[in-house]
Parts: sequence; structure tokens; C-alpha cells
Amino acid sequence: MNKVQERRQAICDLLSTVESIPVETLAERLQVTGATIRADLRDLESRHEIYRSRGQVSLVRPHITDLDIQEKIFINAEQKNRIGAAAAGMIGADDAILMTSGSTIDAMARQVEARGSLHVVTPSVGVALTLARKPGVEVMILGGTLIRKSLSVRDNYTIEGLKHVSCTKLFLSCDGLDLRSGVITAFIEEARMTRAMMGAAAKVILLADSSKIGKTGYGKICDLSDIDVLVTDDGIPDAVRRRFEAAGVGVVIA
Repeated sequence: MNKVQERRQAICDLLSTVESIPVETLAERLQVTGATIRADLRDLESRHEIYRSRGQVSLVRPHITDLDIQEKIFINAEQKNRIGAAAAGMIGADDAILMTSGSTIDAMARQVEARGSLHVVTPSVGVALTLARKPGVEVMILGGTLIRKSLSVRDNYTIEGLKHVSCTKLFLSCDGLDLRSGVITAFIEEARMTRAMMGAAAKVILLADSSKIGKTGYGKICDLSDIDVLVTDDGIPDAVRRRFEAAGVGVVIA
């Protein structure tokens, strides 16, 4: 192992002990210049070993874990609100859309305003309750057994309800995404339901804050190339954004 490889291994070893660390602090710890540490990080990022956002560096944790929806709403709340607002602005007049469950989708639901009439199909109880209070919005909630953590449904009854639905857009969230693994959620059953929702929509719009990039898990929803538009925040690295766009995904920065 040469000196460059040893230093890059040292970076990963250090990151394994913390949640994240500023780039400048990392350079100081390793006693290298800013140019050297940036070169090291570009290499590690290209191999999906680390993730950079807003001057912070973190080790990619390969498998996501499922959290209660009441916990998720406080994670990156500001970014989720901006993403939700941008997504809500994509709804057309007299539109018919699908919305999955998820804290970013909840943020979108709070900012939806119907232009004319709006028809929404969702498996999320929280989304349905939020939208039911809004004028001009008609909500169809899919059936099935309620999952307490997500306050949504995702079984065979849910999928059966999608057989008679045809919408212009699907707005979905995820737990992780990258070029190799695709779009990921914590559960295979949820991935299966979301794929069924994709089949009922003409356009697929993914809402994901930049912290989701590089994370993976067990439930693969689809390949990244199956997504038409990604709505994210300005924490996404330029190099990652360019790779997503090269895969045919339109990237909207909220």
C-alpha cells in the first residue's frame, strides 16, 4: 500500500468513528493541504466510499434503517420543506397525481394548492388527512393494513386499488439512491407497491434530500434511469448531479 492509499484508508478509518467532519478539519488531522484532501475525497467519492455535503464529509453507511415518520419529519426539515414546495409547484391545473408516503411527501402535501380541481391517490393516511382539508382537492386513499411507523399501507389490497388508476405524475420519496443501487427503500413490500404506483403514472418525480445519496438497502424500487425528475437540495455535489443527468434524470435544485 503506497502513501496515497494509506492516507485514503486513514480518512475512512477516521470517518468510521464520527457521523461527519468538516473538510478543513480532516485536512488538519491528516496534516495535508486543501488541494490534497480534495483530491483524496474526489477519489473516495467516485468509489461511493464517502459522501460530501455543505463542507462536511461522512462515510457512506451502506444499509438504511427504517425510522418512525414522527422522527423523520425533523431530519433535514428545512431542505424537505424547500423540496416539497418545488414539487407542489409541478402540479398542473385539473391534475390527477399519485403521492407515496414519507416525510418529504408530507412536506409537499402541506404546500399543495389546487389549480382548478386536483385528484390525488395515496397510500398515506397523513397525506390524505392533510389534503382533505384543502379546497379543490379530492383524495382517494388506497386500502390495506396500516403500517404504524409510516402511517401508510403497502400490501396486496393496496396494489389492487391501483389497477383502475391512471395519473399524470407520481411523486415518491425514498430512503437512499445512487447510480449502482438505484432508488431504495427499507422494505421490499414498499418497493413493490411503489413500482405498481409507477406503472399508473405517466411521469415519475423523486423527492429526496441530498443526505439520501449514496445510501442503499434491501428494497429496490427501480433503477435511477427510471426516474424522470429528481427534486433535491443544493447539498448534492456537482459531480453527482452531472452523473444523474447523464443517466437521463432531470435534476431540480430546491
